[in-house]
Amino acid sequence: MSSETATIPQQRASAFGAVPAWCWMACGVYAALLIIGVRLLADSDTYWQIAVGRWILDHRALPTADIYSFTKAGEPWVSSSWLAQVLFAKAYDLAGWAGPAALAAACIAAAFALLTSILSRRMPALHASLVALVALMLACGHLLARPHVLVLPVMILWAYSLMSASERREAPSFWLLPLIALWANLHGGFLFGLVLLGAFALDALWNAAPEQRLPLALRWTAFGIGALAACCLTPYGWGSILASLKILSLGELLRLIAEWMPADFGRIGPLELALLGLIGGGLYCGVRLPLPRIALVLGLLHMVLSHTRNIEIFALLLPLVVLTPVATQFGWRGAAAVRLQVVPMVLLVAGLCASTYAVAARRDIAPPVAWSPATAVDALKAHGAKRVLNDLPFGGYLIWRQVPVFVDGRAELYGEKFEMNYYRALQLKDVDGFLGLLKTYDIDAVMLEPATPAVQLLDRLGGWRRIYADGDVVVHVRAAGEPAAPGVLK
Repeated sequence: MSSETATIPQQRASAFGAVPAWCWMACGVYAALLIIGVRLLADSDTYWQIAVGRWILDHRALPTADIYSFTKAGEPWVSSSWLAQVLFAKAYDLAGWAGPAALAAACIAAAFALLTSILSRRMPALHASLVALVALMLACGHLLARPHVLVLPVMILWAYSLMSASERREAPSFWLLPLIALWANLHGGFLFGLVLLGAFALDALWNAAPEQRLPLALRWTAFGIGALAACCLTPYGWGSILASLKILSLGELLRLIAEWMPADFGRIGPLELALLGLIGGGLYCGVRLPLPRIALVLGLLHMVLSHTRNIEIFALLLPLVVLTPVATQFGWRGAAAVRLQVVPMVLLVAGLCASTYAVAARRDIAPPVAWSPATAVDALKAHGAKRVLNDLPFGGYLIWRQVPVFVDGRAELYGEKFEMNYYRALQLKDVDGFLGLLKTYDIDAVMLEPATPAVQLLDRLGGWRRIYADGDVVVHVRAAGEPAAPGVLK
């Protein structure tokens, strides 16, 4: 009797102990993100991303010109994230706002599960899980329901496959090319995949014997040409590459877009703590890396310091880059292979499916009110406004409500000169420029954040009156019969 009683807990423990660390990571991250699903929707660009996806589904075609603004209407524009936009639109059609949140959460969970699985091959599972959790905390500020999160699992598989080929002193298999093609259809950041290819090619040549370097270089070159061709396997062909390069050439404008700004160490944050911890740990433990891996680490560091939007790339790829040298130096061994048990896996998946259904049924997940000024737009429509000068954060919601916008998050469409003039005008660094925008574009309504300096000018400018205001938005309209910019202060 006593022996049977003692055996039952052991059997239960062994059953659930057969669930590997990566699976727990996937389930935990997905569940946590689903619980805070509103946080995944805290970006105004999500509105226009879904709107573009719905347009593609409705018209069974891809946009080649702007159809959402009145300032750039008809000008060439390609949607380099068309496939991600379609997936988000279908998810929204299936489950409302819970759909895009669940889709983003699933891809993020898959990415961190992959990271945990890869790390577990060269270090204890507990260490791998801790590293993945630190990476998650570091990247959480930029994990949003937008196309870039859908490519995170693809990016990790691509990077790990290149790294593995490099460490074997071989060229990657051409069967990997569909990965970069998928990346090119999901998000314009696929150019970084080509950069990784070049970096790991150099790593492979560095580690190869001298007599092997020439044939190895030729094989990596052939794979690189194939990867470049695979990047053109999109509905836009070569245009996808040109569109991605256009984003990188926005110059001064990138310093005004929050996610493109450089890292700010004015106050202590997760990135600074992580970097200090890495530097301190590396110095204390005497970590040594081969020169190509040092270059990769410095490249990732440069990316995250230059643009905060690269935080998830840094968090996910840095552990992979240093994995093999560090594991070899400290004699780490990977976790023992775990044979999956059907019952606990089915229970976990069923639990996640049930929780997803429950969240979707409640319909309490939606973008924050700050990015969804419904009452303000209702006031604009009631007034009959046709040409609205909007603050940038409201562009996505205006597109969602089928109101032509002055500007939105598609910076590559508007260009550096247009958006810099727009920024200086709204900040009243160029008052004449602001009055010029009102006149040139025949503006009949202005929708700005309360803190925008132009709000105070409109309150005093003759021919304009405030019709709506709350803590997130202020709306002014032009008085009937008045010119767009009379230039007379009250």
